[in-house]
Amino acid sequence: MMIVPDNYGGLEDQFSNYENSYFVVLPAPLEKTVSYKGGTSLGPKAIINASQNMELFDEEFFVSTCTMGIHTKDEINCKQEMEIVMQQIEEESFKIFNDNRFLCVLGGEHSVSQAPIKAANRAFDNLSVLQFDAHLDLRDAYLGDKYSHASVISRVEEILPIVQVGIRSFSEEEYEKIKNGSYNIFYAKDIHDNKTWFNRAIENLSENVYITFDIDAFDPSLIPGTGTPEPGGLSWYLVCDFLKEVFFHRNVVGVDIVEVAPQENSTVSEFVASKLLYKMMTYKYIKMNDI
Repeated sequence: MMIVPDNYGGLEDQFSNYENSYFVVLPAPLEKTVSYKGGTSLGPKAIINASQNMELFDEEFFVSTCTMGIHTKDEINCKQEMEIVMQQIEEESFKIFNDNRFLCVLGGEHSVSQAPIKAANRAFDNLSVLQFDAHLDLRDAYLGDKYSHASVISRVEEILPIVQVGIRSFSEEEYEKIKNGSYNIFYAKDIHDNKTWFNRAIENLSENVYITFDIDAFDPSLIPGTGTPEPGGLSWYLVCDFLKEVFFHRNVVGVDIVEVAPQENSTVSEFVASKLLYKMMTYKYIKMNDI
């Protein structure tokens, strides 16, 4: 019986060792500030397991993206103090950027994202952040915690411009903040059934882009396994079509996928998340190889 390697894609060494790999997967199973449904610490492992049962030949562009190499790092130890966890994720991410690799972080709760974004800001000039999310995540703090998943974009906006896509839930505090500020927000109710917003969103992104993808940006009919499954979310093909345009018109330097909370007796959410990551890798592959 063949044993599948325990890495993203179940890849043999020639396509998964660090030296030969362009894509680097960094699992960060953080779960410290979740406020509703738990389970995000199980997300990275579930996504990696799902990837081992996914076809690695892309049906859209007829390429095997994995031939560029996908290396899977050991999990970050997320049971330490939050400041230490964040520092380790940031430093590991910066090393990956410094080695001219494409970073793929798997969370964990959305708090994870501020660390690789800080690393990207150190590594790249003219950087902006594209956030897919059901929520604004713009509270200054939540339950007194500035590291909260509900406050992650407040930390990010302190250093970088942001474009927010798929938003459909926010607090009165956040409403007052965006009402008095300058934000690039694309609400789900306005964009879920059309592509007229694609160019406007991309125009607000700088040359280099980091993508943070809270999986609850998708409709819960597609992703039920997440902490706060808000109705009225985005669909698979719309998201893929928009991502394709972003990758083709900007230099995407890294991505994260967060807030997958696996359900008992269902693998749908982690499988979709795994496929989403591979799609983003494929769009980067196509852009780099000018196909």
